[in-house]
Amino acid sequence: MTWKQGVLVFIIFITIYLLTVSANILIITLVTVNRRLQKPIYFFLSNFSFLEIWYTSVTIPKMLADFLSKKSSISQKACILQFYFLFFFGAMENYLLAVMSLDRFIAICYPLHYPVVMNDRVCARLAGGAWFMSFVSPLLPAISLSRLSFCGPRVIDHIFCDFSPLMELSCTTNTVSEISFRFIARFVILGCFSLIMVSYIFIISTIVKMSSTSGRQNAYTTCASHLTVVFIYYGTVIFIYVCPSVHESLYVNKVVFVFYVVVTPLLNPIIYSLRNQEVRAALKRIVIKLKGLERITVK
Repeated sequence: MTWKQGVLVFIIFITIYLLTVSANILIITLVTVNRRLQKPIYFFLSNFSFLEIWYTSVTIPKMLADFLSKKSSISQKACILQFYFLFFFGAMENYLLAVMSLDRFIAICYPLHYPVVMNDRVCARLAGGAWFMSFVSPLLPAISLSRLSFCGPRVIDHIFCDFSPLMELSCTTNTVSEISFRFIARFVILGCFSLIMVSYIFIISTIVKMSSTSGRQNAYTTCASHLTVVFIYYGTVIFIYVCPSVHESLYVNKVVFVFYVVVTPLLNPIIYSLRNQEVRAALKRIVIKLKGLERITVK
């Protein structure tokens, strides 16, 4: 990559990064300051936006530095840490999407029980449990990787420290590391995806049975943004980690990873903002208030 190409790619990626961070901060702010968004689903959404900020920060800043440097490098410890935190936040995304689908399932299928079941304590425990499980999930693979010896050219042919490229650089085979990673990745991804799909089977069945057209429309709008994020996310993550043999030798591997790590976190807040009526309404109210303050200041 030439210097001019590096600068161009740097500008593109830093723009995406700043937009991602800004959009997610905006959602967290909207949920925090707007009383109408003080609901369980938006509590989980603010957690989701918080993790997306850190999720992108694990990889993109290092990539930005590499674009402008003549020789990019990373220490072994930093590489293992990047691997751990990337999959820590990746696991959290899976768990949170599953929790959000559970919230929608209770809200639509059991609306009368929803305020009692999804109270503040339950929401806090669900979010706390998701963060704890995410913290624990990548520990064994990360510890196993840290004990490996690396030899050869020590060049990672990837955009970040992923599991497979690191295993290829290892001088010794470590079945514990490989088995633990493959098992945990599949368990988290397929387990959460299965829970989400089962929830939405019941949700869709309930929506179809609704006699009120407005009721069906309201139920649909509350689920549309979440379901869109689910399909975009799992469309890439299953392709990468559940069926890796399909694309391991292909150049498309890196392209999918860029979409998964860089583009998806930007799309998520946009989808929640554009497809969610309550979020749009909260954003409009803030814009109107800001315009009113601006007029007062000008006068």
